[in-house]
Amino acid sequence: MTQRINYAQQSPELFQKFSAFSAALGSSSIDATLRHLVEIRASQMNGCALCVDMHIKQATIHGERPLRLHHLAIWRESPLFSSRERAALEWTEALTHIPAHGVPDDLYERVRAELPEKALADLTFVIMAINAWNRAGNAFRTVPGSLDAAFGLDKAGLR
Repeated sequence: MTQRINYAQQSPELFQKFSAFSAALGSSSIDATLRHLVEIRASQMNGCALCVDMHIKQATIHGERPLRLHHLAIWRESPLFSSRERAALEWTEALTHIPAHGVPDDLYERVRAELPEKALADLTFVIMAINAWNRAGNAFRTVPGSLDAAFGLDKAGLR
């Protein structure tokens, strides 16, 4: 896979603003563990190699168990995720591939039963951000691992 243009260099102002938005999500009500799971799952669904690679490394650095990372693709069948995590992953999938008739009420009610309003709003922003990053990663074919040094991801020990 050959990288296309460097969109950060071509549009630095927008890249910086969007990066700041994404950084602000780190102080949202969504803890890092759940944020990483959501980012990885959306990235898997969108086929964004850069983001899958990056967020697995971030999750590893933050202490996520390898088996849970392996089970993320099969989270519905896995016993390794809490009901809150399951709700967030289901919300992630619905917002990543929006159903033809929108997000169903029963899904909203299931997620709402697990997450207070603030957390649901914050989670939605996390999902919005990762889906946007996935689109840029896919559009411009950013090479997985190419940003490891810049983001300190080499600390994950995954090469």
